Amino acid sequence: MRLMLNLFRAYPMASFLMVLALFFSGLAEGLGLSAMLPMLKIVLNADPNATSTEPPGQMEQTVLDVLDWAGIPVTLGALLILIVIAATFKAVLLLIAQRQVGYTAARVATDLRLQILRNMMRSRWHFFLHQPAGKLANTLATEAQRAADAYMNGATALTFFIQALVYTSVALVISWQATLLSVIGGIVIIGLSHFLVRMTRKAGKKQTELMVSLMSHLTDTLQSVKPLKAMAREHLADELLKHETNRLNKALRRQVLASAALNSGQDLMFIMVIAFGVYLALGVLSMDFAIVLMLAVTLGRGYNFLGKVQKQYQKMVQSESAYWSLIETNRRAEAEQEHLGGHVTPALTRGITLRDIGFSYDGNTVLSGLDLEIPAHQMTTLVGPSGSGKTTIIDLVIGLLRPDAGQITIDERPFEEIDLKAWRRMVGYVPQETVLLHDSILHNVGLGDPQISEERVVAALKQAGAWDFVQDLPEGIHTLVGERGGRLSGGQRQRVAIARALINGPQLLILDEATSALDPESEAAIIETLRGLREQLTILAITHNSSLSDAADLVHRLEPVATVRTEAAEI
Repeated sequence: MRLMLNLFRAYPMASFLMVLALFFSGLAEGLGLSAMLPMLKIVLNADPNATSTEPPGQMEQTVLDVLDWAGIPVTLGALLILIVIAATFKAVLLLIAQRQVGYTAARVATDLRLQILRNMMRSRWHFFLHQPAGKLANTLATEAQRAADAYMNGATALTFFIQALVYTSVALVISWQATLLSVIGGIVIIGLSHFLVRMTRKAGKKQTELMVSLMSHLTDTLQSVKPLKAMAREHLADELLKHETNRLNKALRRQVLASAALNSGQDLMFIMVIAFGVYLALGVLSMDFAIVLMLAVTLGRGYNFLGKVQKQYQKMVQSESAYWSLIETNRRAEAEQEHLGGHVTPALTRGITLRDIGFSYDGNTVLSGLDLEIPAHQMTTLVGPSGSGKTTIIDLVIGLLRPDAGQITIDERPFEEIDLKAWRRMVGYVPQETVLLHDSILHNVGLGDPQISEERVVAALKQAGAWDFVQDLPEGIHTLVGERGGRLSGGQRQRVAIARALINGPQLLILDEATSALDPESEAAIIETLRGLREQLTILAITHNSSLSDAADLVHRLEPVATVRTEAAEI
């Protein structure tokens, strides 16, 4: 129940309103039940006005006194109306409580998703790189929903528990001795059934672990479909996913078995206890039939709700591992929040300087004693073999990584004084692999920002040299680009990506091998576009192609562990 306590603390008002509605719903149900005993007496007596040879019991007399005080006649019709009114009142309050549970469960899922998303986006880049995409997708899609389901099941269990208490309370007033024996029997049955709950908890925990593994492998496989099909190795992916799916299936089967066993076995034991109690009361103790019937109804319903409490609790423990997994992921992401530096907003009028920079990645030295200049309003390229630290330099300039040694300055201002959020708003970034959304060109350039008008998108497309082909498309900027931009050519995708990077008027444009996959004609067109942009902003590009290096104002040639040879452009 630790999960419910956590969520009750997180949503105190919603939980309080739910419990309040359940409490009054239980009172209404108790009122309806109380009216049943005198009604049964009336029905079972041949003459309703005849005086019974037995005095009324304590509960019956209390009910009669209350009815007399309220001015309600003790007639079959009046009692039936009272029962219907109480049932209606109970139904309305129960509806309010269940609606509150549903709304709160939806809010739980939404809040958990937004919380994990915000913390992941604010976490350090190094931490984020180590999070499998499939795990994050599973956290947001599956674990958040299962956590909400756990809350709903726990709240439903509380609903049934209150109803079980109401029926038990009524039975206690009728005959506390019989009720006490029945409660002991119920506790024994619940205790005997609890091993099935433990089995479900283990199965649920296993499901959570396997879903993370399955979603991680599935995401990796879907991103590798083309090479797998090209080399006729689809069966390898099939075998891997089949193994994970079969393990998940075993956990699901254990859960289903535990749930089915609890449903059938528990109901049977409750019926046996009630049947034995009725036989004992009528056959051995010769109790009044109306009293026995009332006890059988109240205790039977009490057992029914008690059983539902355990069944809902079983469903809750099956899902709660997803909640704790999500909370742990969120805690780790929150602990890895990046520090955004100082409060100075840079202007980038002179340039960026890296002095004596050292950086290691997982114990491997990538940069050591690096000195590098990136002059403002010029095109600077980084050239070098894989592993020479080109992408690391870009990540350091953006502020995604922090150097182990040395200093980075912007216009002679140390990075520690720079407001990284403000600095990144001044950066336009074009990655090596251009990933476009399965949406319109308008949405891909503006990324859904409502403050970006169509006119600004058109201006960015023109600036990126993309407007000529966009205006020839059937629907212009409203044309869908397809999955990952598949309806556009490589050069067209690259220009849309450059327009996206330019939409907010950056001071620094970074191209991370953005032209490496283009044909010579498309690359030449992109380079011509960049030539026109360097007067307006600073360009930093990673490239393996001599064409882009030839167009640059400054070329830094890197060797492993950051030996740098700088070349000025030949004019």
